[in-house]
Amino acid sequence: MAANTRDPGKRKRANLGLAGRLLIMAAGSFAFGYALVPLYDVFCEITGIGSRDRLLQASAVASPGPDLARMVVVEFVSSTPGSGDWEFHPSLASMEVHPGQLYEATFHARNLSGREIVGQAVPSISPGRAARYFHKTECFCFTPQHFASGEVKEMPVRFVVDRDLPAGVDRLTLSYSFFDTGRMAQRSSDDNG
Repeated sequence: MAANTRDPGKRKRANLGLAGRLLIMAAGSFAFGYALVPLYDVFCEITGIGSRDRLLQASAVASPGPDLARMVVVEFVSSTPGSGDWEFHPSLASMEVHPGQLYEATFHARNLSGREIVGQAVPSISPGRAARYFHKTECFCFTPQHFASGEVKEMPVRFVVDRDLPAGVDRLTLSYSFFDTGRMAQRSSDDNG
């Protein structure tokens, strides 16, 4: 230790070496964090699980017809995270469906904010392994929904449960979180400002 304090050149080189290693480690951490989003997207594409793009797109369904020998329960769930500006709920809590047959369910939404707002629904399917077998042909989640002050809407979702749904799955949950996009944008700018 005494030799280190006596030789300022060695100490300076050691400090520069440590600073360089720390800088490389920080850059590597940043690069890894930056790469997580594309890696997650690739994982979702490969597995078909959790793909937000796939969940927000209409499906073209080509089916040989319904499987009348099988019934699956589809439950409908809704939430409005962080906001008292909405009344949002499914018209039915659940329905029994035959795989391969087209069905329609509706969700009720009302703007309670007293101002014009735009809402966006974000869907999810549970269990996650069954998401690839649930196909929406029409959905209010595909586009933002514009609401006047106090406006009420009945919003449809048309769907088919694929005939290839694994035999052990007899219950699916279609869940929507409904967000005020203006409020989300405001929070984002507040967080970044």
